[in-house]
Amino acid sequence: MRRAPDPRAVVDRLAAATADLDAPFAALDLTTLRANARDLVRRADGVPIRVASKSVRCRAVLEEVLGTDLSGQSGFRGIMSFSLPESMWLAREGARDILLGYPTLHRSALAEYGQDDELLERIVLMIDDVGQLDLIRDAIGTDLVTPRICLDVDASLRVGPLHLGARRSPVHTPEQAASLARAATERGFAVVGVMTYEAQIAGLPDSSLAVRLMKRASASDIGKRRGLVVDAVRAEVGELEIVNSGGSGSIEVSIADSGVTEVTAGSGLYVPGLFDDYRSFVPQPSMYFATVALRKPAPKIATVFAGGYIASGPAGASRLPKPTWPVGLKLLGGEGAGEVQTPVAGAAAEKIAVGDRVWFRHAKAGELCERFNEVHIVDSDGTRRSVPTYRGEGKCFG
Repeated sequence: MRRAPDPRAVVDRLAAATADLDAPFAALDLTTLRANARDLVRRADGVPIRVASKSVRCRAVLEEVLGTDLSGQSGFRGIMSFSLPESMWLAREGARDILLGYPTLHRSALAEYGQDDELLERIVLMIDDVGQLDLIRDAIGTDLVTPRICLDVDASLRVGPLHLGARRSPVHTPEQAASLARAATERGFAVVGVMTYEAQIAGLPDSSLAVRLMKRASASDIGKRRGLVVDAVRAEVGELEIVNSGGSGSIEVSIADSGVTEVTAGSGLYVPGLFDDYRSFVPQPSMYFATVALRKPAPKIATVFAGGYIASGPAGASRLPKPTWPVGLKLLGGEGAGEVQTPVAGAAAEKIAVGDRVWFRHAKAGELCERFNEVHIVDSDGTRRSVPTYRGEGKCFG
């Protein structure tokens, strides 16, 4: 297991390379990103990794990991996208293997998708309900094409009335999966895959004994149930191209099942604040944002510009950005991180002067890219290049 790096080394490199820039801005340490990519491959132990684009949201970073054709290299293969318009854009930029990770009912995009043989070949749609099938077929407007689809199967842990995990698919049992596969085939769809995303393992830090015990029980449950689901679906449609599982926080759990053909990861490239308490790997943050101190309302408080880049999910402290440099800063409980200003406190704030930089880490992977038009990528030799985010390319997918 690697040791977590001293943040000073990374932040010093980023600070030196971006000294001429006006804050706020986002910066990415390429050396750390590449180390994180290698570590994901090590953890996957030969199982291909599909890159979750929502956790990246920057085409240049996708190219860094997947190659300039966005299709795969060095242990990575394919993209898990988060919207159909995004999938179509990436396919036209060269990506040949795209699994849409969520159901889509985007009618105009579906109509365009159904008229393009290349898109039909490169993009696999996700479904978990018969109603989606009918709406997709209606939007495509013809029975003459055979959309390729993957079944999203609920990977949550159910203990009596308790539902531990994300509220995603209604398909939980092998019988439900087989019934949906049969309905899809009858409607002219080609079922090519099954996905199980164990959010309660992949997306939950190892913060307590109770959490670790829940994760262990979840891993046992989905490990047994996934095989039964896959067998039931195969009995209806034949062999599958895709049995997808996992996330950056649950790779080891996913690859323990020999039937899994690929794992998904994305957050493990940037390693945002939500990943600090995982035991499956040592966090190595590669993405930061910098802002500037505008005020000194008290000797041990500095107020910086902007900073309120709040992550999605349940409202709470875990979704707030973390002041990282200078070391020892903290947010004020009464204000948190604000849209136009953020006060930070602590002994380290006493040394911050108006005009000084303060560096933060965001809480949730690719969401920071929705705030900036570009990311400044810094190499080990201090050279810098600026690349557009999805937002910088004029793309907003929801």
